Amino acid sequence: MATPFPFVAGSVLEASELNAITELPINAKTASHTLVAADAGARVQMTAAGATTITVDDGVFVAGQSVNIYNLGAGTCTITAGTATVTTSGSLALAQYGGGTLLFTSASAAVFFSGGVGYGAATGGSSSSITVGGVAYTLLTFTTDATLTVTRAGKFDFFAVGGGGGGGSLAGGGGGGGIMQTTVELAATTYSVVIGAGGPGGAGASSNQGGYNGSPSGLASIAAGGGGGGSQQNTNGKNGGCGGGGGNRVSTGGLGFPLQGFNGGNGPGGTSVGGAGGGGSSAVGTNASGGTGGNGGAGTSASTFTGGSVATTYGGGGGGGGTTPGTGTDGGGNGTDAGTAGSGTAGRGGGGGGANSGTPGAGSSGIVYVRFKT
Repeated sequence: MATPFPFVAGSVLEASELNAITELPINAKTASHTLVAADAGARVQMTAAGATTITVDDGVFVAGQSVNIYNLGAGTCTITAGTATVTTSGSLALAQYGGGTLLFTSASAAVFFSGGVGYGAATGGSSSSITVGGVAYTLLTFTTDATLTVTRAGKFDFFAVGGGGGGGSLAGGGGGGGIMQTTVELAATTYSVVIGAGGPGGAGASSNQGGYNGSPSGLASIAAGGGGGGSQQNTNGKNGGCGGGGGNRVSTGGLGFPLQGFNGGNGPGGTSVGGAGGGGSSAVGTNASGGTGGNGGAGTSASTFTGGSVATTYGGGGGGGGTTPGTGTDGGGNGTDAGTAGSGTAGRGGGGGGANSGTPGAGSSGIVYVRFKT
């Protein structure tokens, strides 16, 4: 039965009515609504397909009263301060299945305690349907600069790979692009998605020039760093999403960004001419030894993010140059002695191969994946 709440003076309640007090009334709304006194202690349930607002005005409630708000509709419901003040540590834009409690600390101020934000919806890139752990998602894939249009505010999962670093001349391999995997809340608006370019290799032909860093990939505050360029002789590898490999003789690998990638390997020391492998997104680059170049560090598989629909690995380091060149890993290019080193594989954020006396390879472009539950 429905509870007789709110009570009126002089009412006599039966046992069944007392038991029903926990069954708070549901005030169902299909359009924007301004809270009224009758909403105190009730559940305001929004069921609109389009965007709606719930407006909070001064003098309607007293300190200690609360309103439970839930959004069952596909349209975003935004709690809006009218003449009252509303504060929160979360978001006031409720995606479908989002909700929480609005607690009044005075007649003119309230605090919203979010009960959790649901997944949003968006368009952009190349769209496909995937299943991860038995849950259905829409996966958006971006391989070039584009626009992400959020049509419903909420949570989104991201897997971004920066552009790989270029290989060095004399002779470190380029670091792979860093990887940023996270979940964020986005408002219903448009966002620019940037795909990081790979860094060029050094000038080559024993020019003793280091490779250039790759560019970051991402949007808003989400950024996967570009890989560090491979170093030249007697110079350290460059820092980046994954660090560039150290060059011939005495040098150390560049540092990878924390939680995004690993360091490049170290040079062989002394007068040896092997370059180290560039760092990968899941492993350090291999050190050079004598004239033997180091292999690139391993990359990271996207299969757990895509549910196996994309089994590719990303952010591998480039191999170092040497009389016996190192091998690139997971999208990274192979090193070389006197020839032309391999470049990273496009779209995988691989580092370019280093060259001993030949031409270094370039790093490759990155990629961005966005998914949301459907």
